[in-house]
Amino acid sequence: MGNTTITAPKGFLASGISCGIKKSGKKDIAILVCPTGAKAAAVFTTNKIVSAAVTVSKQHIKSADIEAVVANSGNANACTGSKGIEDAIKMCKTAARLIDAKANQVLIASTGIIGHQLPMEKINNGIIIAAAKLSSSPEAGNDFAQAIMTTDTRCKQAFKTLNIGGVKITIAGTTKGAGMIGPNMATTLCFITTDVAISKNLLQKSLKDAVGNSLNKLTVDGHQSTNDTAIILASGLAGNKPITKTDSQYKKFAVALSQLCTDLAKQMALDAEGATRMFTVVINGAASKDEAIKAARAIADYDLVKCAIHGGDPNWGRIICAVGSCGVKLNPNKLTCVIGNITVFKNDQPVKFDPKKVSKIISQKEHTIMVNLGAGKFSDFCYGCDLSKDYVTINADYHT
Repeated sequence: MGNTTITAPKGFLASGISCGIKKSGKKDIAILVCPTGAKAAAVFTTNKIVSAAVTVSKQHIKSADIEAVVANSGNANACTGSKGIEDAIKMCKTAARLIDAKANQVLIASTGIIGHQLPMEKINNGIIIAAAKLSSSPEAGNDFAQAIMTTDTRCKQAFKTLNIGGVKITIAGTTKGAGMIGPNMATTLCFITTDVAISKNLLQKSLKDAVGNSLNKLTVDGHQSTNDTAIILASGLAGNKPITKTDSQYKKFAVALSQLCTDLAKQMALDAEGATRMFTVVINGAASKDEAIKAARAIADYDLVKCAIHGGDPNWGRIICAVGSCGVKLNPNKLTCVIGNITVFKNDQPVKFDPKKVSKIISQKEHTIMVNLGAGKFSDFCYGCDLSKDYVTINADYHT
């Protein structure tokens, strides 16, 4: 197969190198460039404490065209005061100078330890070296994906093509995130490229909707980062008639983008800190959409459920307990729970089932838990993962 990295869509160059932020010597500076300028859209963390990179990118995303994204790993540049903002702007200025762009045409993202000032001499040198290595090759795309990782054990990348008006459109993305992931946003860092021609406002709408139905549905430990950022750049070089209204062409693109984001979200769940498997919680029969979301997240975040899943234990009592204690409306006489395709609890009564069969379902790489609250007609879902001893070890050893 050919290039399936973020350099696959027309008009993008990337690189990723090590500049010494990480003591391990692993790659820690990444640059993504669209020399012709791209329409850009982004969504950010809803945490009230945000990194300097988020603050600066929220301003720069307003620019008509974006030419580059600079990302660093190993240091979050969060809770670093006015110096953190100054350093974030310096990163933009350095990159802009090297690619002949304006500073406000550069977006930035950071991930890593909170509360440490950036080692700016290393980062400036790193940006210079990374800019000299920019390429449209798949190797460059892979280098970028590696350079954004922290406690991730592998790169997470996704790729899709579709046909719009007889023209081939390409979308590619990469994300990082293994812990400190809670809904709204659960992206940590996510970068998507596409060569579709589309208006800036519809690009923003498509990203917000796609993230809302994928990355925002993922919870690893229920904790939002200070740095969560998802950025999409559209070069417009595919040659399609520009998408300027929410017609069938827009919907086709929006569906493909949502599918790509779902792929990335599932990769994140399966590479969560210490995770060995993931699950989807589907809530039906809720009194409102908000209550469906609340119930789904309550189950996905419930440590006892996560531990049971790690052990392959068909302990439906923990699922019922989680949903019963989260404050949503439910009708006990209609409350039902299905694991995989096996009903384990129905209308407030246990159902006789084969525990070995349900244990086998839970022990798969992915499975679904469905709960009907019997209180209305609304539904929603959430992605979660198991909780293992390794999660505690990783986070106990992740010293500042």
